Amino acid sequence: MLAAGGNAVEAMVAMAATIAVVYPHMNQIGGDGFWLIREPSGRVRALMAAGAAGANARPELYGEAGLEHIPARGPLAALTVPGAVAGWALALEAARAQGGKLPLADLLAAAIKRATEGFAVCRSHAACAALPNLAGAPGFAATFFVDGKPPSVGATLKQPALAATLEQLAHAGLDDFYRGDVGREIASDLARIGSPVTRADLERCRAGVAEPLQLDLATAALFNTPPPTQGIASLMILGLFERLRIAEAEGFDHVHGLVESTKRALTLRNRYLTDPRRLAHPPERCLEHRFLDAEARAIDRKHAAPWQPSGGAGDTVWMGAADANGLVVSYIQSLYWEFGSGCVLPRTGVLMQNRGVAFSLDQGALNRVAPGRLPPHTLNPALARLADGRVMAYGTMGGDAQPQIQAALFTRYVDFRVPLADALERPRWALGHTWGSPHASLLVEARFSEGVADRLRFAGHEVQFLAEPFADSMGHAGAVVLHPSGTLEGAHDPRADGGAAGV
Repeated sequence: MLAAGGNAVEAMVAMAATIAVVYPHMNQIGGDGFWLIREPSGRVRALMAAGAAGANARPELYGEAGLEHIPARGPLAALTVPGAVAGWALALEAARAQGGKLPLADLLAAAIKRATEGFAVCRSHAACAALPNLAGAPGFAATFFVDGKPPSVGATLKQPALAATLEQLAHAGLDDFYRGDVGREIASDLARIGSPVTRADLERCRAGVAEPLQLDLATAALFNTPPPTQGIASLMILGLFERLRIAEAEGFDHVHGLVESTKRALTLRNRYLTDPRRLAHPPERCLEHRFLDAEARAIDRKHAAPWQPSGGAGDTVWMGAADANGLVVSYIQSLYWEFGSGCVLPRTGVLMQNRGVAFSLDQGALNRVAPGRLPPHTLNPALARLADGRVMAYGTMGGDAQPQIQAALFTRYVDFRVPLADALERPRWALGHTWGSPHASLLVEARFSEGVADRLRFAGHEVQFLAEPFADSMGHAGAVVLHPSGTLEGAHDPRADGGAAGV
């Protein structure tokens, strides 16, 4: 798209559509998305494309079904409206304001081609498709099995219904997903399988523009998305870490400092990880200098604080783009768990997310399920305007680990001047539950320093080595950097199936 004369936002829409086809275990058009767009003027805007709970998503619905918790799979897990396509539409308005002129049909062409002709199933896709609790979800086996069984690595998978939907959107416009023929078919299938989402819910869905959260450090101005995302945690970790004044990368002080900053940030995050209309106080309070100073003083530089994990999981794709005119995009798109609810709507090929599993059925819970309410999101794209003039878009998948992986990447690349590809490749750690892992200890990759691990254990951390040198549970991260000279730099995680390319 860039070679065809498109800008970074148009390129991102094309990427988002294509990856929704070829990486459906992590994202699809039945999910949500969040954008940070840095304009050539320097202004940064957040586009919030989260879908709300359906009109029938009430605690009573689940109680009548004999459920104490919202199920992770099946029709009752498909309880929130997909917001991603609304986000694409709003992003294209921003693209047009920056001179974008590419037709929507061109932006969706690669996605339509892959859905029609098929694509090769990758390793993580094959592993996720074989999970036992997915096969029984309506439409899942018919869509994602090959010859009646989970696909093997390298198998060709076609999605004709999804291809037809994308072709219709290319012709009729993205609004058709919610208020046109596609929306009508989505609503019909949702009613047939027993989802709480109605056609009226689809018709009400629109993405919105928000001011991003911002934190100014000595090295950079940091930006992230506001609630219902956990962007506040990603900013707080880096704000606390700066105050620890750690001089070297990779040693005990670096890892311990980020882990202890993570504990404080995630604990505070849980007060703000909700529909923004339900917040008693603005999240910016947690980014004030006096507040961060006090939190940093509470960190013990030699001993681990107690930790009670929150258990946030999530499957996601992050992508970044930048162009020669100075547009820089950080975007994240997700179904929440692998393959979301597992429910594939036969008329449209839409795979519905299960973001609503993050709601609670408990009376008085901050995130009690209710019609029209936005669910809490682990998703958060990151962007930084560095003090030397560089602009960096970065992010990852990984649930609760997202802010931690972002912090490891940022501190290595910015604070300790590690080359970008090396900063992504170096061994990682993550506190608490991450994608693909049930553990709540301090997980470290097999390549992690034994000496540093011993010092962490001595300080009171419960360290657990993973078997893999490059573990999926440590995220699939990436970054794009625009230099003041106009040079563009990109790198992607060796743990993932992605890559970096430019023209």
